[in-house]
Amino acid sequence: QVQLVESGGGLVQAGGSLRLSCAVSGRAFSTYGMGWFRQAPGKAREFVATISWNGDMQSYADSVKGRFTISRDNAKNTLYLQMNNVEPEDTAVYYCAATSVSGRGARSYRIYDYWGQGTQVTVSS
Repeated sequence: QVQLVESGGGLVQAGGSLRLSCAVSGRAFSTYGMGWFRQAPGKAREFVATISWNGDMQSYADSVKGRFTISRDNAKNTLYLQMNNVEPEDTAVYYCAATSVSGRGARSYRIYDYWGQGTQVTVSS
């Protein structure tokens, strides 16, 4: 059973920074493509970023490109999302996800097998 646990969310002022972490159980983490998604109240789940199994490939939503950075540490079974210059529009519950189907990661939530419980990020203006 694969479990994902996010942490690092909280309240931050616009223009500030936050780093989210996602701890993943199991020995197969280094083979999974990983992703971050978010969901704001009343809105659909939205792709944020994805990273390949070895970290060599990343892809970002246009809304966060240049501000957010996805990374991973396979030795620690941990995924990260560094959020810089945050905006009120970034307010949402952030979820990490793992896919055993695509080692390159994916932008579609349908590709992902495993999900965390989410962590709230609130950006004040």
